[in-house]
Amino acid sequence: MLNQELKLNPPKAIYYVLFTVSGFSGLIYESIWSHYLKLFLGHAAYAQSLVLSIFMGGMAIGAWVAGQYSSRLRTPVLAYALVEGVIGILALIFHGSFTAIIDLAYNSLLPATGSIALAHAIKWTLGAAMIIPQSILLGMTFPLMTAGIVRRYPAGSGGTIALLYFTNSIGAAIGVLVSGFWLIEAVGLPGTITTAGIINILLALIVWMTIKLDIAPATAPMRAGPNAGANRENRLLLGAAFVTGLASFIYEIGWIRMLSLVLGSSTHAFELMLSAFITGLACGGLWIRKRIDNFPSPVKFAAQVQIAMGLLALLTLPLYGATFDWMSTLVRALNKTEQAYSLLLLASHGIALAIMLPATFCAGMTLPLFTHSLLKTGYGEKSIGRIYAFNTAGSIAGVLLAVNTLPLLGLKNLISLGAFLDIALGLALLAFIFGAGRRARLAGICAAVAAAFLAVFSFSHISPAQLASGVFRYGRAYIENGTEVYFYRDGKTSSVSVHGRPDMRVLSTNGKPDASINYNPRQSATSDENTMILAAALPYGFKPEIRTAAIIGLGSGLTTQTLLELSQMEQVDTVEIESAVIAASREFGDRVARAHTDPRSKIHVEDAKTFFSVNNRQYDLIASEPSNPWVSGVASLFTQEFYSQVKRYLVEDGIFTQWLHLYETNWRNIASVLKALDANFGDYAVYAANNLDILIIARKNGPLGMLQADRILNSDLHDTLGKLNIRTTADLNYRLLGTREILSPFLRSAPVPLNSDYFPYLDTRAHKAFFMERKSLEFRLNTLPLPVLEMLQPGEFYAARNLTAKEDLLIAKTARGARSLLGGLLQGAPPEDAPAAADPYVKDLSVLLLTASQCDKAAPAKLWLKNWHALGQFMLANLDSQSALSIWNAPAVKNCHARARPDLQQWLDFYRSIAQRNGAEMQRRARELLAKNAAGKDAELNNYLLGAALLGAYTDGQPRLVVETWKQYARLYRTIGEVPFYIRIIVQKAAAEL
Repeated sequence: MLNQELKLNPPKAIYYVLFTVSGFSGLIYESIWSHYLKLFLGHAAYAQSLVLSIFMGGMAIGAWVAGQYSSRLRTPVLAYALVEGVIGILALIFHGSFTAIIDLAYNSLLPATGSIALAHAIKWTLGAAMIIPQSILLGMTFPLMTAGIVRRYPAGSGGTIALLYFTNSIGAAIGVLVSGFWLIEAVGLPGTITTAGIINILLALIVWMTIKLDIAPATAPMRAGPNAGANRENRLLLGAAFVTGLASFIYEIGWIRMLSLVLGSSTHAFELMLSAFITGLACGGLWIRKRIDNFPSPVKFAAQVQIAMGLLALLTLPLYGATFDWMSTLVRALNKTEQAYSLLLLASHGIALAIMLPATFCAGMTLPLFTHSLLKTGYGEKSIGRIYAFNTAGSIAGVLLAVNTLPLLGLKNLISLGAFLDIALGLALLAFIFGAGRRARLAGICAAVAAAFLAVFSFSHISPAQLASGVFRYGRAYIENGTEVYFYRDGKTSSVSVHGRPDMRVLSTNGKPDASINYNPRQSATSDENTMILAAALPYGFKPEIRTAAIIGLGSGLTTQTLLELSQMEQVDTVEIESAVIAASREFGDRVARAHTDPRSKIHVEDAKTFFSVNNRQYDLIASEPSNPWVSGVASLFTQEFYSQVKRYLVEDGIFTQWLHLYETNWRNIASVLKALDANFGDYAVYAANNLDILIIARKNGPLGMLQADRILNSDLHDTLGKLNIRTTADLNYRLLGTREILSPFLRSAPVPLNSDYFPYLDTRAHKAFFMERKSLEFRLNTLPLPVLEMLQPGEFYAARNLTAKEDLLIAKTARGARSLLGGLLQGAPPEDAPAAADPYVKDLSVLLLTASQCDKAAPAKLWLKNWHALGQFMLANLDSQSALSIWNAPAVKNCHARARPDLQQWLDFYRSIAQRNGAEMQRRARELLAKNAAGKDAELNNYLLGAALLGAYTDGQPRLVVETWKQYARLYRTIGEVPFYIRIIVQKAAAEL
């Protein structure tokens, strides 16, 4: 009796809500499994298509099985609940299983194969085995839920199918965004898949309770007629489901690649595009819900929808050109703030919807229409699973066809192929409906549609000048005036271009410049040339016996070329994920010819992780020069797991070189990468490749030692380095930014996690830093207002007097400027030919010289201190100690020091202690000035005094005093802003020694 009282008559809407949640968790799985398997299978095009094909293939099998057997189930929704529960349980154990399997593969299976083909087969088999069971189960959910709800509420079955399709799709669209923008960042890959698993288990319990308490009796399934399988219309509908799935995924691949050139190719941009695609499908299902049961001929309407979808997809080609202008306006209008970043994401989603929504709206109608039509023919309940399975199988074919034919067809022709397939399908359905009696009408329709197709196709032109523009970065819809596109190709993984002028060329992937070379000998080398050449030269200075090397990322080919200039090199393996980049690099001609023609050079089209695991050989040097880490997939080459794997392929004293940028990022992102590297290598040093790029030179085991700069300059690389104006040992040594001894204590305490494949700190934050145009100049320890690097690392500082006059590095320019001002101070007049780096300080020197004679008067004291400090921090940190001390021989300074008021004399004595590099005096005098509040509310002076006090105490061998002084004055930063980076380093270095 009590059980009867508990019975319910649940509203139909509850199932729609539950199926929305199911779609939400389902897309989390697709996204997360893709993340996981790409870590194992790699990010190459075939690997990406394989991951999606495995997932979709499992879905197709599951849908087929569910459709085949659902009619035998008394309550399909209970089976659905069971499936959801099993999916959830498998999700909870997925991460542990995955790590165990890949450890087994990398440590045992792959090294033992001895065959690239066999190794690939093993990896693909293991990858498939990890997700096929769950994919099959996910494929069962739509047929089982749909069959159960159609039975429970038989009226308006077409509308029920459409609404279930809508709810599942809209949940999926939301799941993509929540997973990509929040869950992965908050709890990492393990936490995200665990969250999805818990959702599935709870969903299963709720569905089970709802069914058990349902007052309605079970209804009989719709069974197929005896000749359903032989019915021509049924076969046509199943084939139509396959073709529309194929065309839809051609669109998806094509649109994502097209929009990557407009929105950028970041992970977040991909998630926005995927969400837009699924949202269109959902809206189409929602629109047709109330109409589908009233169509006199659903097949005829489906035919019209297919034709409309093909034409609307084709119309995205002329619309695509306008999106460059939209993004250009957006980028130029937005300020670089967090609020503006949110607006950028919202607008990017809008641009994706503008391209995708019209056609995907039509695509969202097709599966409900074909399912409803098949049900009406008497095919029975298995119609639901069969249509879903054929549609999914078509999607697999679409993925494989798009990825593998894109380099041959190009983006325009690929989209046109999808449109042709949809239109041809629509016309075939009309031909079936019209029969032989209305051939003239069909011919007229065909002619009209063909004319529309040809008109749109003929007048759709996508300018290479737009495609190469990098509009998402520069805010311009076309490349700069006066530049020419020399090369453009749509590759399997990215679109690659080379553009520029006769004297300079730039290689870009998906619109983002990755390498540039200047051919004009009267102009300086590009910053990229500095990076690419030094990525080869600096490792040679630490390990002169290098004979084998592997380069990750070909780019222009200049790093490979530079290594091959060393006559001792025996083999250089260059691993490039995109074959179009290899073709593009040939556009740089003689500057990179050896990379392509030297028999010691081998270029491999492969994902880096896959190449090393399959090749299984050790090198003297591995240099990693991938694209920027905000590009989707690239951040996995800056992780703890990657460094742990790649060092296996180095000899015991092998060198690993990592490129990283200081522009469009922040110190936390860089610290997360350095933390990961610090945890895996014996020693490392950080060098400036140019003003905004760094090279981390790491040794697998043991100390890195000193850079043998003279050996580099006297090697086969002498002429190549001369093109960078690197001609003296000082030109190389002056690039040192820091060592592990200095950075490691800070990294261990830095409030950021190490960058990991499973907790991708960098990937989830890099795009925002890119948009906000942040610069992480904190790591340039040789450009600070205090001689931090020299005093923390005695013997590593080199005097600037031997720097090449044309060296373009900022620290070199600064050092030359400091020496110029020193000469002016000693001569008692501002220098007439001061370098640009010294220009801001020439006025300060003029004022200082004018007021020096009044040092004993009160009026100019504040002004004198302001100008002395500006000059002091510029010169004292950028001159060697001997040169800095000569400042006190300048007549103005000597006279001023002799008769200055006590407060000014105290400041002069403080600055002199810095020139002397006298730690004891520095900390004592700085603390005295701090105690007197001599700097007042001047934040810059307070930072300078505290930094000097801490640096002096540390170099005086008093780490405890460093910590105590910091505790005493840390309160300053409640009002004057964030703690300067170098102060963090000094404090943590001292704390680590206590």
